Formats: sequence, C-alpha cells, structure tokens
Amino acid sequence: MSECLQLKKSNCKNCYKCIRHCPVKSIRFSGNQAHIVSNECILCGNCFVVCPQNAKQIVDSTEKAKVLIQSGAPVVASLAPSFIANFGAGIQPMREALMKLGFADAEETAIGATIVKREYEELLRKGRKILISSCCHSVNLLIQKHFPHALPYLADVVSPMQAHALDIKKRKADSKVVFIGPCVAKKDEAEYYGIVDAALTFEELAAWLLEKKIFLEKSADSDDRSRARMFPVAGGILKTMNCDSPIHSYLFIDGVENCIAALRDIESGKLGRCFIEMSACSGSCIGGPAMSKRRLPVKDFIAVSAYAGDRDFDVEPLPDGFTQKSMTPIAKKLRPASKSEISEVLRQMGKFKASDELNCGSCGYDTCRDKALAIFQGKADLSMCLPFLKDRAENFSDNIINNSPNGILVLNDSLEVQRINRAALAIINARSETDVLGEPVVRILDPADFTEARSSGGSAKRAYLTEYGKHVDQTILYDAEYRIIICFMKDVTDEENDRGKKSEFARRTVETADKVVDKQMRLVQEIASLLGETVAETKVALTRLKGAVLDE
Repeated sequence: MSECLQLKKSNCKNCYKCIRHCPVKSIRFSGNQAHIVSNECILCGNCFVVCPQNAKQIVDSTEKAKVLIQSGAPVVASLAPSFIANFGAGIQPMREALMKLGFADAEETAIGATIVKREYEELLRKGRKILISSCCHSVNLLIQKHFPHALPYLADVVSPMQAHALDIKKRKADSKVVFIGPCVAKKDEAEYYGIVDAALTFEELAAWLLEKKIFLEKSADSDDRSRARMFPVAGGILKTMNCDSPIHSYLFIDGVENCIAALRDIESGKLGRCFIEMSACSGSCIGGPAMSKRRLPVKDFIAVSAYAGDRDFDVEPLPDGFTQKSMTPIAKKLRPASKSEISEVLRQMGKFKASDELNCGSCGYDTCRDKALAIFQGKADLSMCLPFLKDRAENFSDNIINNSPNGILVLNDSLEVQRINRAALAIINARSETDVLGEPVVRILDPADFTEARSSGGSAKRAYLTEYGKHVDQTILYDAEYRIIICFMKDVTDEENDRGKKSEFARRTVETADKVVDKQMRLVQEIASLLGETVAETKVALTRLKGAVLDE
C-alpha cells in the first residue's frame, strides 16, 4: 500500500497535520518523520492533500504507461467519468489527445459503471438485506482493515474500473488497459488485482499532455449520453439504479468519517434492509485527491450532471463469474494495549488523572488515550504532545529562573511586567509575583533606564534603588524580535555597605595616623627646643669655664 504514496523526508516539518486529517490514524512518526503504516492505510489521499510542505507524493505511473504503449500491444485508456469536471472536455477531444500520446483508443469508465450497477440491482433482487457499494477501493480497504465484521455486507462485485477493463479485453483481444482518474487508491487496486495494467491520475495525464504540447479542445460534445456518467458525484450510483424496492432504503454517504459512523451502526445492528452508496472522498470522486485542479464542488457537479444522460450505455453483460470479486479481512499487525499499559503511558505523558487529559487534538489524535495507544504501538512519541512539552519547558524554565540568585524582570514593549522571579521580588520587597504582574514598571522601578535600553538596545550599570535602599548591578537587554525587555539585577547592597565600612575605617586610620604624626612632630619640636636651650646653656657655661681657665 505504501508504494502508492511516498514521503519526501527532507520536507517533513513535524507538524502532525497529516495525522490530524488521517481518518484511520495510519501514520507513524519516527525520527521526526512521518511514515505510512501500510497495513492500516486506506489510501484516501487526505495526507497528500493537506500536507503544507508537499512532503507526500503519489508514485508516478506515467513511465509504466509509456512502456505499455512501446510494447506494441494496443493500449486503451479508461477515463473515469469525473474527467469532464477535471478537463472540461468531452470524450471525443480526450480520445484524440490520448491517441496522440500513443493510445490505441480511449473509452469512458462509465461503461463499466453500467455493468456494476446492474450487478447491484441483481443482488438486491436476490434478497441481500444490507448491501454496500464496492466501487470505492478506499472504502473496501476501510472495511477490510478496520471493520471486518461488515465484510458480508460489502458487494462482492468488481469496481467500474475493473469491469470496464474486463469488457475491453473481452472485445479487443490482447489489449492493455490504462485507467486514468482522480484517485490514489486505484493504483493499488490495479496492482493488487491485476485486471488493469496501469493506473494514472489526472495530474499525471495533465503533465504528460503538457510535456508533449498537446492541448485539449474545451468542449463537452458527446456521441452517447448515459446516466452512468453520474457515478463520480455523491448519490450518483443511486441516480443510475432502479431504486424501486419497497423493502430497501437507498442511502449515499461520502467522506471517510461518515462512512466510519455508518459502519459502526451496521456492526452494532442499527441498520437493516438498505443499499448504501459509500465514497471515501467528500463529494465522491469529483473530490478526489488527484484532481489536477483546485476543487470546485458546485461547478464540478454541474459539469458532470450536464454531461450525463438519462439512459444506460448499450453494454453486453460479462460472462458469469467475471464480475465477482473476493475481499477478505486484512489483519492489523499492531497489538492492542491493556488499561494498565495505557495508564502507564499516560503517566509518562504527565496525565495522572482524568482532568489532565485535555484531548486537545494538537498531536493529531482525538483523545489522549488514543495518543497513548499510538505511543504504546510505536506510532507516536511523547514529544508529540504539545501541552506536555509546554509544561515541561515551562517547568524547566521556571526552575532556572526562580532558582537564579540574580533578580530577573521581563517587560513587554509597553513597559508592563510580564515575568519576575523570587530574587527580583526580594529586591523590591514584594510578597508575590501576582502583586506586580501586568503592572506598569513605573509602579516598582524608575522606567528611565528601561526606556533608554529600549532605544539603545541595552545598558549596564550599578544603580541605587532609593525607594528600597538597595544597590544593584543592573543589566538591561532589549529583544527587538520578540519586543521584550529583560532586566538582570544582582543585589550588591552588602558589598556596597562593606565598601562603605572599609572607606570609613580607612578614613579613620588616616586621621589617626595624621594625629600620631602631628603629635610626634610636636614632641620632636619640643625635644629640639629643649635640646637647643640646654646646648646654649652648656655653651655659655663652657665658654665661661674656658675663659676662667685662660685667665688663670
């Protein structure tokens, strides 16, 4: 199954949009890449349509068709009846264009639809109480893989594509058939059953025509009008059938979600005696994933309806047994999980009680328990839960910010407080962050520094917060991308106080030293004065003594 849809790994951006839109959640994430779980996929093509990065691509079968043409065998194109909505050209212009590409002929798949609708009418006449149409291969896969108990109600009849191929090969011996339509699943159907030799999408045909510079004549001329051309619209099968059974209800259901709801009702016994036309695509085939133009449901319906007729194609019935198709259950390989195993995964996701299960769907799964089962089965991982990642990131951030010894303050561009940690609350003498969150910063701090930083990109300085009697080393940064102002404050009040004490001690020490020096100088001066007087007196005495000695 996965070969029909491929992934361009480099483009997968981990957005989970494909899971959100996958009705059966058949996508596994590993290594930040999406992978299709083939035994669960129903090839509805939703993931291909919704992928914003074009990471999904349909396998191109153009080369296979070219090889068939080059083989020499006559190759007939079977055009799905939605071609009129896609190309705006009737069967004759389409036939001419396809023959220029090398096809031997081109016919409408609606011929096979006529055969199929007759088989449905016959089954109802034989007394089938509940009958589900088997035209849509995605619906068949949905029942085979996900609702096997409803298989007895699925018509064991080939699809219009297969019926037309059988009819062509009966009429034209040794011919090959290439189906061309809006569906991804038809590629798988062609490969699995082998009745059709190749299947192209309208997109592939449009690219091929462009490559060969072949341009279609936009006309809806028809050589034979048939109501089987209504098959590609919702309720189109019913419009071709003789819905005259009084004991049956005739219903049409489009969209996989609606089909799933109906199948659940069937399995639970809520429906009986009805024919149900089921189509996986919303609006049926005109809403197919491989239409080569933007979907215009009203315009497309009008185009199909205008091209259809009110009678059947003149088709000979196929031999007995040709139209029967056996469809068996396709087992899913992933085992279910017990309640305890689901609970353990939920705990790993941070879901400890029912109120923790937000069921937000951001991971792509409808409920947290569906996500837990996917994790258990290896289809998902914990990192896909955005609330879990958000809580973990916030807790990690909170732990870092609140346990930082420095004050941290975050303001928005309007200078309103968005975040504040415990250290900053202590600096401004606030009791809790609720007292300041959302408030203008002017209520707690001078806004001048923040205004200046917003203009200059940042600033760093030592500031004194007069109203709090605190000294802080203040660094303010402005993030222009996120338009926030971040302020880091380190309380250096004790350091400043110690510095003041040291300055006072130094001043007093200098004063004491000056006093000691002054006192010592005075003592020296006094001693010098006394010594001077003593020397003078001694000199006088000695002079007198000297004179007396000389006189004698």
